[in-house]
Amino acid sequence: MPTPTRAAATAVAGRLVRLYAGLALYGASAGLQLRAGLGLPPWDVLNQGVARHAGISIGTASILIGVLVLLLWIPLRQRPGLGTVSNVLVIGLTLDTTLGLVPVQHSLWTRIPLLAFAVVLCGAATGLYISARFGAGPRDGLMTGLHRRTGRSVRLVRTCIEVAVLATGFALGGSVGAGTVLFAVTIGPLAQFFLRLFAPASGTPAVGAPAPGAPAAGGETAPTAVGTAGA
Repeated sequence: MPTPTRAAATAVAGRLVRLYAGLALYGASAGLQLRAGLGLPPWDVLNQGVARHAGISIGTASILIGVLVLLLWIPLRQRPGLGTVSNVLVIGLTLDTTLGLVPVQHSLWTRIPLLAFAVVLCGAATGLYISARFGAGPRDGLMTGLHRRTGRSVRLVRTCIEVAVLATGFALGGSVGAGTVLFAVTIGPLAQFFLRLFAPASGTPAVGAPAPGAPAAGGETAPTAVGTAGA
């Protein structure tokens, strides 16, 4: 029979596996969406636009933007966790790795299925790394921090951030298209499905159930990665 210490160590190891598997798959899904060439999620539109103007890889742009977003946590008094820092680094690195392994797709017969697979993979990755409970990603922390400081609803704050990011990325030449819309309307339900799937194994409360210490209805919701790349 395992001792409490060993059981706790095993549980933490399992959470670490979910964290890094989820982040790696998230970066891979972003790379696949890029290769599909049918439009990107808002933060990847911004990453792509910055990468084009700065002459750097999109993965590097993702890391740099993640660091800048983390700096915005300081006045908002947000506290990063292991998952926060890992989010910035792992997603950017695996994104570039995926782009190096997967060739550009030219036929719609391959691009459409690739896009669909990438969006589903992103939903699974989101469920994995959120269920690990190692801290919010930089963009989700920005959302919850602004929610606390302004008193505005999470939905309104998130929508304003996503619209501003998408508009900026588009102005910089980022790719907006059918994939952007598909991601926007499906990532929420997909993330919820996979979070429920992975929650029992991690001890994470199921979606819709209050987390320990969570505020009453109408208060802050748990951060999610919906609508982000490398939340």
